[in-house]
Amino acid sequence: MLSGVMLLWFILTAISVLFVAIDSIKTPESPVLKWGFILLTAYTGPVGAFLYVLGCREPLPGLHEKYTQTLWRQVLGSTMHCVAGDGLGIIAGAILGGIIHLSKPAEIGLEYLLGFGFGWTIFQALFMKDSSGGSFFKALKNTFIPELVSMNYLMAAMVIITSFGMSMVPGSNNPLNPEFWFIMSMALLVGFIAAYPINWWLVSNHMKHGMMTVRPSDDDGTGMQGHPVTGHSSHAVTAEEHTHEKHESRVTHGMIGFMVALSFVVLGIGVSIAIFYGA
Repeated sequence: MLSGVMLLWFILTAISVLFVAIDSIKTPESPVLKWGFILLTAYTGPVGAFLYVLGCREPLPGLHEKYTQTLWRQVLGSTMHCVAGDGLGIIAGAILGGIIHLSKPAEIGLEYLLGFGFGWTIFQALFMKDSSGGSFFKALKNTFIPELVSMNYLMAAMVIITSFGMSMVPGSNNPLNPEFWFIMSMALLVGFIAAYPINWWLVSNHMKHGMMTVRPSDDDGTGMQGHPVTGHSSHAVTAEEHTHEKHESRVTHGMIGFMVALSFVVLGIGVSIAIFYGA
C-alpha cells in the first residue's frame, strides 16, 4: 500500500512542480520567492502548488500588490522562504548522513548546520541583501535572529517525523530508495506547519518580510504601458529599506531573547524525542 501511495505522491509532485515553474513566470513576484515556491512544491507536492495558487498567484491583472498584503499571505511567503532554503541544506545533510552512516545525533547536527548555514547565508542574506542597502554583511546581521528562530521550529518538527518514519519504514534511511524521499517530503511539510506560527510573529513585528510585487518598469499591472511600478507589499523588502529603523523598537531585546530561548527549548524537545526514539 505504501508503494502505491508514494507513486501517486511522486506523480502529483512532478505535475505540481511543472505547473508552478511555468505559471510563476508570469506572476509579478520576486525571483527568489518564485524559486522558493518551486522548491517548496518539490518538497511538499500538491500542497505546495495549492499554497502558491492561494497565496501568491495573481488572481487578476493588477491585483497582486493588494492580494498579497493580507497578513497570512505575508507569513506564507516568509515561511516558504525559510523552508525552501533551509530544506536544501537539511536534505543534503540527511543524504550525507545516510551515505556515511552517521549516528543519529551526528546526523541531526550535520542537518542543522547545513540547513541553517545555507538558509541564512544564501537564501536570506545573499538573495535579500538589497533590503540592507546592498551590504551582504549587514544582511547577515539583520537576518541572523529571524532565520535562527524559524529554523529551530522547522528542525524540531522535522527530526521527529524523520526519526519515527525511518524507524518504521525499512530502507528509508538510504537516499537511493524512494522511501527516503517520501519521508523527507512529509517531514518538510510538517516542518512548514510548525514554523508558520513563529513566522507570523516575526512578520507581524517587522523582523521578516513576506510576499513582494515586482513588475517591469513599463508594466502598469494590466499588461499595458504605464507608469513605473515598484515591488511593494505590507512587509516587502522595498518598504523595509525605509521603515526598518522605525519599526525596530516595537520588539524589545528581552522579548527577542525570550523567543530565541523558547525556540531552542522546542528544538531540544524535538531532538530529544528523535534521538530517544531513533536509538
